[in-house]
Amino acid sequence: MTEQNTRRAIALMLFTTFIFACQDALSRHLAGTYNVWMVVMIRYWFFAAFVLVIARRNAGSIRAAARTSQPLIQSFRGALLALEVCVMVLGFTYLGIIESQAVFICYPLIIAALSGPVLGEKVGWRRWSAIGVGFIGVMVILQPGIGVFAPAATLPLISAVMFAGYGLANRYVARKDSAATSFFWTGTVGAAVMTVIGIWFWEPMIAPDWAWMSLLCMTGVLGHFTLIKAYELAEASAVQPFAYFQLAFGAMVAIPVFGETIRLNVALGAALIIGAGLFTFWRERHQR
Repeated sequence: MTEQNTRRAIALMLFTTFIFACQDALSRHLAGTYNVWMVVMIRYWFFAAFVLVIARRNAGSIRAAARTSQPLIQSFRGALLALEVCVMVLGFTYLGIIESQAVFICYPLIIAALSGPVLGEKVGWRRWSAIGVGFIGVMVILQPGIGVFAPAATLPLISAVMFAGYGLANRYVARKDSAATSFFWTGTVGAAVMTVIGIWFWEPMIAPDWAWMSLLCMTGVLGHFTLIKAYELAEASAVQPFAYFQLAFGAMVAIPVFGETIRLNVALGAALIIGAGLFTFWRERHQR
């Protein structure tokens, strides 16, 4: 891995976070008019088609890409990610993009906390301290006990826990399966799960919104493609910290388009979470 490749990977990660921020805005717009299940279902149809194309190109055939000795775990992680997307989009509609993303970015800390009991990895006191600081940041954002606590405020936290579970499952299946195999199961199982759920909530969509839906699907495919390329050029530990820029890009979209604001407690809490997360990434890379 060269320094030039790392720089290109970081640039791709930054571009990916911008794409995902746009995708979040499109999801919030459509989910504000139509039900979340249908929106995510259509999005997954396009994602599954993209996965099938990538599977044939990288693995030689769909059968080769699907071959695994752990189908139950692969199916679980694919279904978990699809449901996590639904919870996160619900969070966008109730809380907005900025506050939802500010809480959601704690998921690397949840992965670090659970990697010990779930995967048997060693978590030292320094990382436990960072995890504690990060969750203080979450509490600063959610403000439990101040006024009437809105249950909807827990949606991005639930989404973060689900995504952390997905991340841990990724590490587990990676011991035996290739990234291409895991990617195949992510898209196909997710599309199947969302079709079983979403088809019962189908709503007629007007022509202009079909254009927005098409753009949502294209950003989803493009974002996953650039993310794959970023991880091909550099180690995950080198580029993953730059994923936090999605919060900044999300704010750049949410403030002028949806009229959202950044409250002081959200800014402070997000700073604590990001600082703790960056320290956790640094510790993991240092130990490797």
